[in-house]
Amino acid sequence: MSVSAAIMAGGKSTRMGQDKAWIELDGEPLISRVARVLGEVADEVIVVANDPRYETLGLKVVRDRYPQGGALGGIATGVGAAAHDTVLVAACDMPFLSADLWRLLLGHAGEADVVIPRVAAEYETMHALYAKTCVPHMIRAIAENRLRVISFFDAVTVKAIDEPELRTVDPTFRAFTNVNTPEELASALGVP
Repeated sequence: MSVSAAIMAGGKSTRMGQDKAWIELDGEPLISRVARVLGEVADEVIVVANDPRYETLGLKVVRDRYPQGGALGGIATGVGAAAHDTVLVAACDMPFLSADLWRLLLGHAGEADVVIPRVAAEYETMHALYAKTCVPHMIRAIAENRLRVISFFDAVTVKAIDEPELRTVDPTFRAFTNVNTPEELASALGVP
């Protein structure tokens, strides 16, 4: 199966105080870490961003077609621009992504339009698989100003991957860590 991946890098990083995608961890920008892991499981990796600096990564960069749509607009842009029908979507600020966890999700590709981890009864919308069939429903939700990522889920099939199955490859759910503030970054790095 051919798979695309889309990295969401269109946020303003206001809580971090700097562009979090370019913060280095072990000498590597977070965006590069995310792209490297996704590249292990996807045939194509694209970045959804409006800043031309992302073009330095050597990846296809697409401008957010729905900037008023928040995260849902970015996901709709990335899934719509992808070359393949199955699209892995991740945020640019997730330093501990796991190729094994993506492989687990991909094992369920084709079972639903959305294959998504569910941790503590919450969907991990920025760490999920979306089929191209979702795009019209995403666009409709944006047009109706229903901007929560899950707002279109009632129009598609959704396969939730729950904690017991997720723990088989990521016992501590470290892959879902994201860093939005300097405090979250320090915690992720183990800095007291």
